Amino acid sequence: MENLEVITRLPSKDFWNGKKVFITGHSGFKGSWLSIWLNKLGASVTGVSLEPSTTPNLFNEANIKTMCDSSFLNICKLKEITSKIKSAQPEILIHMAAQPLVRKSYEEPINTFEVNILGTANILEAMRSINSIRTAIMITTDKVYKNNEDGRSYAEDDQLGGHDPYSSSKAGAEIIINSYRSSFLEDKISISSARAGNVIGGGDWSPDRLIPDAVKAWQANVDLNIRNPAAVRPWQHVLEPLSGYLLLAEDTFNESKLTGAYNFGPNKQGAASVKSVIKITKEILNISNINFMSESQGPHEANLLFLDINKATSLLNFQPKWNLQESVAKTVNWYKAYYVGVNALSLCESDIDAYEAPFK
Repeated sequence: MENLEVITRLPSKDFWNGKKVFITGHSGFKGSWLSIWLNKLGASVTGVSLEPSTTPNLFNEANIKTMCDSSFLNICKLKEITSKIKSAQPEILIHMAAQPLVRKSYEEPINTFEVNILGTANILEAMRSINSIRTAIMITTDKVYKNNEDGRSYAEDDQLGGHDPYSSSKAGAEIIINSYRSSFLEDKISISSARAGNVIGGGDWSPDRLIPDAVKAWQANVDLNIRNPAAVRPWQHVLEPLSGYLLLAEDTFNESKLTGAYNFGPNKQGAASVKSVIKITKEILNISNINFMSESQGPHEANLLFLDINKATSLLNFQPKWNLQESVAKTVNWYKAYYVGVNALSLCESDIDAYEAPFK
């Protein structure tokens, strides 16, 4: 039987061109990529976030502030965030602002709960008084599930949980999202939550990021120390979940019956160990020496996590495009090009162009 071309959807320029979109967390890694993509699609973007916390950072390197109405604002301040959203009069809101690091959540649990729970509640509360918003996508994480590490894939109706403060704060955010949807906003705004797996891609300089740490070791010609090498994660290039978020916003803009929680991740074969990802990275960078550290070092982190993406596939026609090898290669080559002087924005736009090419 001959191979059939896979037909799947990409974000629609016809839909996004001219749409007024409000993004929280636009200065972060995923927020910067989303701002670039929405700008290419012709959307009018307003973004709020804290100032970037690393140097370098993609927000500054890609000059994101020229693509949107950009403000630095703490989402834990209800009056200020409400005023900003109201003045922007967006049609679509995408909430990405968060404290996103597991290990940092152990160091700063109160801040993690405040940002991820209270901050999310503030965004939802602000939307109660704003009539322009038709749909809202609230980004949480794949780690919201009560993870028994039993090897099965978690679906959207599985029990929520969370061992560490980050995971539990995001599970709490999911409960609050559902509460506001059913109590206040169900007849007014289509509100969905999106749960994505481990994201890789160029321009992420946050602490404890696997490939950026490998690139740093390669640059400095020093040993690369890897913790939890046996941990299995649903790795995906950043453009995969962003595509899912945009498709979800498109579909719920006019079809409120599609509102709900959605997983976005790779196909089952895309889940791989940390060690597997590093082996692919090593082949590209030719790293001299890698030290795999004991899994017992550091605070608890889940060793096994899979996502079931059947809901997104069947209802949204979401289909991951790049396999693990391609996703890692795209990411590593982004950094290699950046560090020899290639402009960060052009690298991101090139990857978006490649992603938007016909699926095969």
